[in-house]
Amino acid sequence: MEIISNIALISINETLIVQVISFLIFLFLINRIMFRPLRSVMDDRERYIENVSKDIAAAEGQYKSLTQQIKHEESKIKKEAFALRAKLEEAGNRQAIEILDATRKQINDLRKDAQNTIDGQVRQARKQLSSESEVLALNIMERVLGRRMRP
Repeated sequence: MEIISNIALISINETLIVQVISFLIFLFLINRIMFRPLRSVMDDRERYIENVSKDIAAAEGQYKSLTQQIKHEESKIKKEAFALRAKLEEAGNRQAIEILDATRKQINDLRKDAQNTIDGQVRQARKQLSSESEVLALNIMERVLGRRMRP
């Protein structure tokens, strides 16, 4: 048997050329079939992520704007509410003073009416007492003197 000694790892012959050509065809095919679609999908995802990031930034700006607008409206409404409250308190105080004055007037009128009624009753009672006291005085005088007196 003969021992073939081959020192080189690769021998340059027609198989090498066929292998190089088949490798280049493989690269071309894999590039067409795998890498290009993969890159386009990655680019699409990258664009989608950028669009979502822009949308998020726009939404945050809109959120801040709306928040500021709401705070502005809230402070405006609070000022209006405090002004309305002050007006209502002032109107209530005025109305309370008017009611109090009307009540005082009624009380004074009732007091005057009651005083007039009492004064009238006192005059009537004095007249009645006066006439009764005259009759009583005549009776007492008649009994003390023992004779009849003329009225």
